[in-house]
Amino acid sequence: MNAPATAPAAPTEAHVMQTYGRLPIALSHGQGCWVWDVNGRRYLDALGGIAVNTLGHAHPRLVPALQEQVAKLIHTSNYYHVPLQEQLAAKLCELSGLSKVFFCNSGLEANEAALKIARKFGQDRGNTTPEVIVFEGAFHGRSIATLSATANPKVHAGFGPLVQGFVRVPLNDLAAVEAAIKSHPNVTAIFLETIQGEGGVNPARIEFLQGLRRLCDAHDLLLMLDEVQCGIGRTGKWFAHQWADMQPDVMPLAKGLGSGVPIGAVVCGPRAASVLQPGNHGTTFGGNPLAMRAGVETLKIMEEDGLLAHAARVGAALKAGLERELAGVPGVVEIRGQGLMLGIELDRPAGAVLGQAAEAGLLISVTADRVIRLVPALILSEDEAAQVVAILAPLVKAFLAQPKA
Repeated sequence: MNAPATAPAAPTEAHVMQTYGRLPIALSHGQGCWVWDVNGRRYLDALGGIAVNTLGHAHPRLVPALQEQVAKLIHTSNYYHVPLQEQLAAKLCELSGLSKVFFCNSGLEANEAALKIARKFGQDRGNTTPEVIVFEGAFHGRSIATLSATANPKVHAGFGPLVQGFVRVPLNDLAAVEAAIKSHPNVTAIFLETIQGEGGVNPARIEFLQGLRRLCDAHDLLLMLDEVQCGIGRTGKWFAHQWADMQPDVMPLAKGLGSGVPIGAVVCGPRAASVLQPGNHGTTFGGNPLAMRAGVETLKIMEEDGLLAHAARVGAALKAGLERELAGVPGVVEIRGQGLMLGIELDRPAGAVLGQAAEAGLLISVTADRVIRLVPALILSEDEAAQVVAILAPLVKAFLAQPKA
């Protein structure tokens, strides 16, 4: 797939902080689900900017809308009304059945706002030391508060002391949640990803989500579902929890909402919608006209093009192809996920597959050390899904045929 005879020299970053273990690739431009690097080599993008590029690259209806908005107004301030905020908020409330939205810039900020809502919800009820139940395998961000809610010791290292007030339990264990509520009377909220992304594409089971909703109703707790990665149509519904036919009280969103333009949102139901009052929270850049236009146009195009049904259909074809080609392969633990959010868990660290896939012209990621993650644009075609399988399955087989390191 346009492979050069020799790999190009790695791009240099003399003045950029070394906070990422980058591949030696510098991308130049993209079209649809394909990107090209500065050397002219083409890649099939099954990473989608880590579940961000909902409409792929250079979408023919999104680009002119954003160009028009840039020429009109990029940023003002939340000192003034921003009509596009109300337009996007109304649409998110329509799609979710919830009632109010706060706009910010990222998933981390959306999750941080959710945690502030949980604490103030408790404080408003006289609970001076509110606690939040979180889950093993969780990842909610890298600020000190969201880092503390996250379960990964690797991302904790070097940043203690962590914020107190979190009670951690296993995912999909309703009895453990009930026990935590009984043993921690200051709990005010339950906070989890509907499908854990960085934790290894681990879905919360339908009956577990429904059980959490019942527990929160019974104990006057907020149910907060982090849909930063799994929301915005990725699973074949607007929000992954909708497969369980229930609603959260608080739902952080980001990533795919702006199809590449930075945006975050916290969508709240009636019990949480009025917790934050003027002066309690804010943002300089959040809700700016450019980001709001990106969100409005992304959702509009998704509806007009039927991308929810498309993601469900193509995702099922991609999963079926992987299951067929990797059936019975020693070392493949599980292929899981829904729609166009899939993970292939191996029995060993899979980091080497990342570079091998790029060499073969496929962009993917590896998360939770052993899980190959696929989160392509929702416009991925069935033919492109078949190409993902055709490139990735032989690489996985060859990788697993080698002795464990």
